[in-house]
Amino acid sequence: MLNPFMMKLDLQEELTEQLNIEEVFSFTIGGVKVGFDETTVVSWIIMAVLTVLAIILTRNFKVTGEISKRQLMVEMLYEKAEGFFKGIMGEKVEQHIPWLMSMALFIGTSNMIGLFGFKPPTKSMQVTAAMAVTSIVLVEYCAFKDKGFGKRMKEFTKPIWIITPINILELFTKPLSLCMRLFGNIIAAFTIMELIKAVVPMVVPVVLGLYFDIFDGLLQAYIFVFLTALYIKEAVEDEEEHKAKKKIKKNKKVKKLSA
Repeated sequence: MLNPFMMKLDLQEELTEQLNIEEVFSFTIGGVKVGFDETTVVSWIIMAVLTVLAIILTRNFKVTGEISKRQLMVEMLYEKAEGFFKGIMGEKVEQHIPWLMSMALFIGTSNMIGLFGFKPPTKSMQVTAAMAVTSIVLVEYCAFKDKGFGKRMKEFTKPIWIITPINILELFTKPLSLCMRLFGNIIAAFTIMELIKAVVPMVVPVVLGLYFDIFDGLLQAYIFVFLTALYIKEAVEDEEEHKAKKKIKKNKKVKKLSA
C-alpha cells in the first residue's frame, strides 16, 4: 500500500526539480558572467529545428506551373490558418498573421518537446511571461498605430472617466492572464501525470502522457494565439465598427430564423 506521506514528498521533489531552471553553460566578458539556462538553450533548439523545417518544406516552391504535393500541402495548411485568423482579426491587422502563426508553432513545439526528453521552455514562467509581454506590446502598437496617440489615450476614459485606472490596469492584467494561463496549465498537466503514475499501472500514464504532451500542448498554443488575436481586434476596432458588426450578425440570425 502506498504511503501518502512518501508520495507527497516524491511529488514535491519531482515538481521542484521540474521548476528548477539549471544553468547549461556560461562565460565571462569584462568580468561580467553571462549564463545560459535550460529554457534558453531548448528555445534555441526549437527555433533552429523550426527554421530548418521551414527551409526544407518551402524549398523549390513554384509560383507558376505544376506544383508538388509538398507545396500543395503547405499552401493548404497556410491558407486554413490564415483564414482562421482573418475571421477573428479582420483586414486591418492581417499583416500580423505570420507572427501569430510563428508564436503558435513555437508554443506548440515547446509544449510537446518533453516527448524527446527535453524540459519544455513553457514550464518556466520567464518564458511564458516574455511571450505574454511581447503579445501585449504588439496589441498596443496596433492600437496606437491605427487610432493615433490622442484617440487611444482617450479610450482609457471610456465609458466614463472614473474607471480610467481600471482600464489602465487592464494593460497589466491581460499579459498576466496569458502568462499564468499557459504556465499554470503546463504545470497542472505535469502534476496530474505524477499523481496518476503513483497510483495506476504504466499503460494509463503513457496514454495520458501523450494526451497532455500532444493534444493539451497544442490546445494551449491555440488558446494563447486566439486570445492575442482577439486582443488585437479589440484594440483596432472602433465603437462604431463594433456596433455595425453586431447589427450585421443580428440581421443574419433573423434571416436564418425567418427562412
